[in-house]
Amino acid sequence: MSIFNDALAIFAPRLALQREAAAMSYRNLKGYEAASPSRTHRAKKESRGANQAVFAAGKSLREQARWLDENHDLSIGILDRMEERVIGAQGIVVEPQPRSISGEILDDLANDIQRRFGAWSLKCDVTGRFSRPELERLVLRSALRDGDVFGQHVMGKVSKFGHPNEQGTQYSIEALEADFIPYELNEPAKRVRQGLEVNGWGQVVNYHVLLDHPADQVGFRYKTKVIPASSMMHLGLFKRLHQLRGASLFHGILTRLGDIKDYEESERVAARIAAALAFYIKRGDAAMFVPDSSGESSSREIPIAPGMTFDDLKPGEDVGMIESNRPNVHLVDFRNGQLKAAAAGTRGSYSSIARDYNGSYSSQRQELVEQDESNRIMQQWFCAGWSRPVFRNFLKMEMHNKQDPLVLPPDLDMRTLFDAVYYGPTMPWIDPRKEAEGWEMMIAANVATEADWTRARGRNPAEVKRQRKREVDYNRENNMVTANDPDPSLGDPNSEKDPNSNSNAKRNAAKRSAERARRNAEPE
Repeated sequence: MSIFNDALAIFAPRLALQREAAAMSYRNLKGYEAASPSRTHRAKKESRGANQAVFAAGKSLREQARWLDENHDLSIGILDRMEERVIGAQGIVVEPQPRSISGEILDDLANDIQRRFGAWSLKCDVTGRFSRPELERLVLRSALRDGDVFGQHVMGKVSKFGHPNEQGTQYSIEALEADFIPYELNEPAKRVRQGLEVNGWGQVVNYHVLLDHPADQVGFRYKTKVIPASSMMHLGLFKRLHQLRGASLFHGILTRLGDIKDYEESERVAARIAAALAFYIKRGDAAMFVPDSSGESSSREIPIAPGMTFDDLKPGEDVGMIESNRPNVHLVDFRNGQLKAAAAGTRGSYSSIARDYNGSYSSQRQELVEQDESNRIMQQWFCAGWSRPVFRNFLKMEMHNKQDPLVLPPDLDMRTLFDAVYYGPTMPWIDPRKEAEGWEMMIAANVATEADWTRARGRNPAEVKRQRKREVDYNRENNMVTANDPDPSLGDPNSEKDPNSNSNAKRNAAKRSAERARRNAEPE
């Protein structure tokens, strides 16, 4: 109420209440209903800037997420699934695409670059402990769990440091957890915010990095070094414009995950207590109680056996069992409902998080299709922030490799030297036969390529072609007939070409077409 209505309420409370109701109705007419707090709507608001909100909660969110990653199986599973779907076992696959001046891909140069990149990937970080796929999975996990992660490009000769790779490429990556760039480092006069130095346009120009991890510091050592933005990678989960530091992937579901963990532990303990079978002896009313004056212990042990009969009960006694309603029959339904909500807040799929794969082919594929777009978004985010800068800096330093120089062909278009295709794991197949038939139809309709099909299987098209050609050549040289190459005489250039030499292949193709038509006509 206003001051006038408060004073009026002392003398005329009914009139004051009418004035307040009229004023509230007037305010509701001026804007959205959701903007007006009420008894049932609290209208919580966030008026702080993005950096203020992250500064206030970012460190706490990060530490809570780390605790869940260490102690909660479901949280571990969410991050594991993200690693599998975004990075995969082989890491982000990089296909170099250098082109000639005429626009054709230079296969020999592309293969040479890919070979060198694969050899460097065996020991790519400054410690020499991790291969590139391992490092990428760790980096992704850190970024999702902590909110952001950093990586320094260590290029050229560095004092007291030797690059661990053995092929002479003077390039390594120093991966840094979010703790190395402290939230607390704020110097407004120098435009330093949460460890990042920005210019007037909001561009990050320098990173202030601690020399040691805060947990490893002995005594009081809070020294930082300045690393230019051109030498750093920053992979962060940003939710707002002008946000400098990322927020944990778990920021919206931390309380839900904590509640699920506590609830499951309570139910487990209750089930264990209920499993301890217990009996009691009922002795009627108090008037029938006769104290034992012999001084001996009154505790009695009744042996339990299948089909036993209680024949030594005293007058007025009855045997009862302590029953429990545990385990709770609604536990699974409640847990699954909470996991669906958690999956919605993490770009994950409910089936993969809960390990619940019940459902028809159509429902499972629908979930995979929807999840695949989320995976592609995360892959694009990771490739843009980490994989692409790593590959391009590697190629820059590989051109200065004196141990094994990279030879560039004279017809190379230098503008395309750093071009490449980046992709991670693709959507898995539920029914390989249906998926393969779908790809055949798309290729036949000229809306897809064989390379697209190969990439959808997580393979390198050039490598598959090389292996396939090697197999076909071997089969033809040894007169081995296969379903997709039925005529071995095709390998003999001096053989007489028979117009009906591919009749078997044609008949097989016709049979396959008829079989597909029959299956498509059958109901699901």
